[in-house]
Amino acid sequence: MKEFKNIQNFIFDCDGVLYSDLEKVFGQVSKRMTSYISQKLNLDLKNAKKLQTDYFYKYNTSLNGLMIHHDINPNDFLKYVHDINLDFLEKDLSLREELIKLKAKKFVFTNGSHEHVANITKHLGINDLFDGSFDITDCNFIPKPSIEPYEKLLKKFDINPEETVFIEDIAKNLKPAKKLGMKTVWLINNEYWGKKDSDKEFIDYKIKNVSLFLKEIRLLKSD
Repeated sequence: MKEFKNIQNFIFDCDGVLYSDLEKVFGQVSKRMTSYISQKLNLDLKNAKKLQTDYFYKYNTSLNGLMIHHDINPNDFLKYVHDINLDFLEKDLSLREELIKLKAKKFVFTNGSHEHVANITKHLGINDLFDGSFDITDCNFIPKPSIEPYEKLLKKFDINPEETVFIEDIAKNLKPAKKLGMKTVWLINNEYWGKKDSDKEFIDYKIKNVSLFLKEIRLLKSD
């Protein structure tokens, strides 16, 4: 892990990385996506879900497909689908401690919205520990893994990719990061979409726990 010693910037995906129970959180978002599509396109829930899934696989976000084919208002969509209940989400004291002790800048990079990131991080008790976030609106709704949002993220926060690590649960989203010079870390999971391409060479490191990984880096940097 010595290659991580000089890392000055940590970029975290939001969903599935800052918290582990993806189904309880993103499951709600997914259901609201289905409901939104059903209402806007006058489809029953079964066909709305199919369209949602098809667009996700083809365009990397369901929203991207809806904008291309149905002229959906993206801000209206994002507001609706992220209106979820996170009362069950407990504060992550271990993650908070490691983020505080980590001597580096910290950013969140998501295909969701700033409001969703704020909601998640507030419930986790870590909302005051990031130097910035980059969401789908910051790149005119172009999602990861298109390379444009990665380039705009680096430019927005004046980040040197050679001093940066990106942590993701969706393996293929690490490919552009690696191409731009970042160190790449995949958070191991068994989600079909998450583990696709997880055997590729553009992944530098695989971890099971974000807090423990940050602790390893912290101890390494203190040597």
